[in-house]
Amino acid sequence: MKIHLIDGTYELFRSFYGVPSAVAGDGMEVGATRGLLRSLAAMLRQQDVTHVAIAFDHVIESFRNDLFAGYKTGEGVDPLLMAQFPLAEEASRALGIVVWPMIEFEADDAMATGAARWCESSDVDQILLCSRDKDLAQCVRGNRVVMLDRMNQQIMGEQQVIEKWGIPPAAIPDYLALVGDSADGIPGIPRWGAKSASAILAAYGSIEAIPADESNWSVKIRGAKPLADNLRGMSNEAKLYKILTTLRTDVPLTETVSDLRWRGARHAELTAFCHRIDEAGTMERITAYAD
Repeated sequence: MKIHLIDGTYELFRSFYGVPSAVAGDGMEVGATRGLLRSLAAMLRQQDVTHVAIAFDHVIESFRNDLFAGYKTGEGVDPLLMAQFPLAEEASRALGIVVWPMIEFEADDAMATGAARWCESSDVDQILLCSRDKDLAQCVRGNRVVMLDRMNQQIMGEQQVIEKWGIPPAAIPDYLALVGDSADGIPGIPRWGAKSASAILAAYGSIEAIPADESNWSVKIRGAKPLADNLRGMSNEAKLYKILTTLRTDVPLTETVSDLRWRGARHAELTAFCHRIDEAGTMERITAYAD
């Protein structure tokens, strides 16, 4: 079997900026929710989609905000988008999909936990992390745990991660800690860029293994001395950034693999929900109902 773990936050953002605005009868903006509902309904019609869960950032802030004041917050997110997170979770439940609404952790942490928990299960052939979020690349394992870009139907396995970033999946947190990640508010270490970080991490695998003295580096890097000086002078910051960029695999998910089996939409819930957001067309796209 295949397990599809969906990044609901990414999907809702993509829908918000990719589909037309729509207002329900009560005056609430529901365009992104409608788009997500249709997209998920289409996905559930695919033959190999049998076990599914979707994770949302129920609130944007997480435990990482307690560790670093500069970490991303909900500030600047369009209020019309923020208001649709509860609707998106409700829509997913009505479709019969297991929903993970994250508060202390992030959606990516839930997906990372699911991947780590079930990737070695004998009855699981593949886990597909449905997202384009580069943070999730650290979870890729060969072709057993892969990323799926649903829009372009492109799979990214371990070889593709190496081709794109020049490092194996396990080094992605170190890479992001060095170069920074503006989407998450992580500044990185000054002067470290994609080329230097990839070259050094390809040689040493982790920040901790990088020799403090650049004269001991086994690869020649342009501007090695200021790179080494900055990393040495900001070693505590680098360690913190790595903690921030490392996805957690200990989220207390209660489901088993069998709980993720899609048994059909919840007819009464979906009917009422579609009526509320004026989206009757989705009902015609559902192939099975659990009740």
